[in-house]
Amino acid sequence: MLHPTSLSGSAGIGTLGAGAYAFIDWLCKAGQTLWQILPLGPTGYGDSPYASFSTFAGNPLLIDLDFLAQKGWTDSASIAAPEYIKSQGRVDYGAVVYWKTPVLNKAADYFQKNCSSADRAAYEAFKNDNSAWLDNYANFMSIKAFYDAKAAQEKTSGIWFSYWPAQLRSCDPSAVSDWNASHTQEIERIKTVQFFFDRQWSELKKYANQKGIKIIGDIPIFVAPDSADVWANQRLFQLEEDGRPKCVAGVPPDYFSATGQLWGNPLYDWEAMAKTDYYWWVARIRRLMQLVDFARIDHFRGFEAYWSVPFGEETAVNGKWIPGPGKALFDAIKNQLGDIPIIAEDLGLITEGVRALRDGCGFPGMKVLQFAFDPGEAGKDGMVNAFLPHMYEKNSVVYTGTHDNQTMQGWLDSAADEAVQIAAQYAYGRKIGLDESRRLASSGELGKALVRLAISSAADTAVIPIQDILGVGDEGRMNAPSTVGTNWTWRFELSELTDERARHLAFLSALYGRNL
Repeated sequence: MLHPTSLSGSAGIGTLGAGAYAFIDWLCKAGQTLWQILPLGPTGYGDSPYASFSTFAGNPLLIDLDFLAQKGWTDSASIAAPEYIKSQGRVDYGAVVYWKTPVLNKAADYFQKNCSSADRAAYEAFKNDNSAWLDNYANFMSIKAFYDAKAAQEKTSGIWFSYWPAQLRSCDPSAVSDWNASHTQEIERIKTVQFFFDRQWSELKKYANQKGIKIIGDIPIFVAPDSADVWANQRLFQLEEDGRPKCVAGVPPDYFSATGQLWGNPLYDWEAMAKTDYYWWVARIRRLMQLVDFARIDHFRGFEAYWSVPFGEETAVNGKWIPGPGKALFDAIKNQLGDIPIIAEDLGLITEGVRALRDGCGFPGMKVLQFAFDPGEAGKDGMVNAFLPHMYEKNSVVYTGTHDNQTMQGWLDSAADEAVQIAAQYAYGRKIGLDESRRLASSGELGKALVRLAISSAADTAVIPIQDILGVGDEGRMNAPSTVGTNWTWRFELSELTDERARHLAFLSALYGRNL
């Protein structure tokens, strides 16, 4: 598991360029067949890939400028990064957006003036094939840019429903058409940048597939309030007449937060969705499957029942469970798209109803090894924790941790003594004292043993975050839920992907039949 933003070697942020191809080559050396990524959409609030301006669009920041120049789609002199943009170190999203957005806009103008007839035909085909989402996205981003700038001058801010004019806020077709007609060049730029992303991602995915690597994509159950998805499909969400959410999404108090997680996403109007045979969700899955080979659906339990919190609450404590669409949604997806390889992220408070939905759909669930060593779940006759490898059902996907967890080494460094001792004894199959357990943990040996445990488990699929392959501590954590600031910023040096690490991972994968 590795999101492209974490790759090094490109200015400011990891891209779909040379570093991504090098990573695929290393996966081949390591005997791997899967690469899992986070959502690919353009990031919004908090730079989170789970809060995107569009669930259909690609993130412009991932576009590799050198590759644009190589294709003759931009002037190579215009892509040089300023001194404050580094090719290594953590991602500074503010700096990258400030520098890279105008560079991409200039590249779009250059492409429109200088592209070949073949490239022009490919661009027009892209617009035609993707018009159902692309037009809405381009209009939304154009309007947003204008009113964001105005709000900044007036020293105010907000989401589209709080400061756009009423007709644009309601996505009135006549008002949007008038806007489109008066902002043609700007909207064409937005579409061209999406074409750049689509071409680069398609070529990268083709390369991965040719190398025997399939890609697991990630689709959040909910979409961001500040998105083209909500703005252009208001009748499909639980909204007030002015576009404000009636209630928002989250989860109750859990492992990650004593007050729950208040995500703030608008909730779907599932009755309205059902009347359309879930066409928006079908379109969303169809688009994802154009980009990846497997779909991991985040927060799967929300389809059985979702946590609804009144809009304006400061925490998620005062929410309630509301029934979701259940199997009807997935039946509609299957009827319209056929069998889709889906992984259900079934973590958190999982009920018999959620398990029945997952199993009724035939989807594999997730096992997180980091959750396996809770001393409170140790029975008198041995371990009963469902996250322990000997408890796994075959139709499941095991992770040492997810993007929301500490890295495995970070967890070992901070976990309670008893938890670390349980992990050591389980990993090595013998009684081990606390001092030795801590020594094994601090040296990195226990982390390596836990990676081996995941790979050796009975689960059909094993996915290991690259941080756990490298033995990185909490400086490599991607996301700490309910916080903002340093999330999604971790990068690593490609030189750390050594041949020795590749050989060891290939050995484990062959030993336990993972590469058959």
